[in-house]
Amino acid sequence: MLEKAESLRRIERLKGELRAQGLDAAVFIYPIDVYYYAGTRQNSLLLVPAQGEPLLLVRKSLSRARLEATIDDIRPFPSSKEFAAALPANFGKIGFTFDVVPVQQYQFYQKLFAGCEFVDASAINREVRSVKSAWELERMRESGRRLGEVFLQVPDFLKAGLREVDLAAEFEYRLRKAGGEGYVRMRAFNQELFMGLALSGASAVMPGFFDGAVTGRGLSAASPHGASQASLVAGSPVFMDYTGVFDGYIVDMTRVFSIGKLPDQLMKAFEVSLLIQNYLVERLKPGAICEELFLAAARLAEEAGLGNCFMGPPGENARFVGHGVGLELDEFPVLAQGFKVPLKAGQTIAIEPKFVFPGQGVIGIENTFAVSEAGGEKITDIPDDIVFV
Repeated sequence: MLEKAESLRRIERLKGELRAQGLDAAVFIYPIDVYYYAGTRQNSLLLVPAQGEPLLLVRKSLSRARLEATIDDIRPFPSSKEFAAALPANFGKIGFTFDVVPVQQYQFYQKLFAGCEFVDASAINREVRSVKSAWELERMRESGRRLGEVFLQVPDFLKAGLREVDLAAEFEYRLRKAGGEGYVRMRAFNQELFMGLALSGASAVMPGFFDGAVTGRGLSAASPHGASQASLVAGSPVFMDYTGVFDGYIVDMTRVFSIGKLPDQLMKAFEVSLLIQNYLVERLKPGAICEELFLAAARLAEEAGLGNCFMGPPGENARFVGHGVGLELDEFPVLAQGFKVPLKAGQTIAIEPKFVFPGQGVIGIENTFAVSEAGGEKITDIPDDIVFV
């Protein structure tokens, strides 16, 4: 459960950003944002003034919000007629998260906050959330430890004859038994993920909607992502890319397994993925520019003769090599083309150099790291090696 002192530190950071941007307050209705600042995911509106105390207006469940929330002023959500009287002050400019709020909700709250100007505070919110406190880093280390324990069990049940979905089901069963919450929250519109990917052979290289290097075939056109009913292929990489979600915090990890020997080309690609990972980890320091790290990774792939299959099948390559993680899978920062911002200490990033070979499979590595003065601190700390069974 979120500690009150931790919540207050987050709110004070947000208030400082609001004042710097000339905003009188911020309003949050997106559940994970409410949770981040107030410690409860109940259906609520959180109002954070640039000056003064926050207010939580709860639709459901008020009783549970009062048990969980770190906010002192918690009230039932008022009727539309009573809403203005419930506000602690008159506000001019109010920050609102345009990145996730539907138009219908935006219009509804514009009417409730009559006379106020709504300003996009998405970037402010995401920047505040991107820097993890010591409290958050400890929870992410625990998520990494518990996810790693499940990955270490894979050789116990990986065998020829399994379908991808069988492998996924066994891994996900063990992850749930370990306390994995399963919610893989993503902020980007039109993105979905069910815990992770268990893929092998040609099925693994199937392109798709997912904004990443690897999608998988999935089980139907309605669910075109992740494991399929295809059988595991001997001599082809078994690619397992999974999230661990514990106490709300996500870590992201990929490991490669193989039933039998892998072709030399794939082994070479794996070594290049480790080279790229290590290059980036050494440079995960405050001040490093995200775009420059991505371009360096792409250059290393190109120099190895693997540029066309780096981060996706040829022609459908993703233009990033790392993404922020935390309460959501797609947080700031992103090591991507066009993301010309410096890293900050305490940001947590999943580094994932991967190569997609049509007809053969996917190979690569992924670990979650924290940015520090000494470079990336590995949070998903189990061996990176390919495991042969």
